[in-house]
Amino acid sequence: MSQAEKPVSVRMRLESKFPRGLVIRLIAYLFVGHLFAFFVYLLFVLGAENQ
Repeated sequence: MSQAEKPVSVRMRLESKFPRGLVIRLIAYLFVGHLFAFFVYLLFVLGAENQ
């Protein structure tokens, strides 16, 4: 089997398209963004209950 015929893992294909640092930052930003959105939502819910 030549190099071109060997199956390529999903991780290797992903890393060939996107650098590893970019993937880690994207996951971190998504997590932090959702955490911040939840915090803002919680503020509105708790603020509405106190009226």
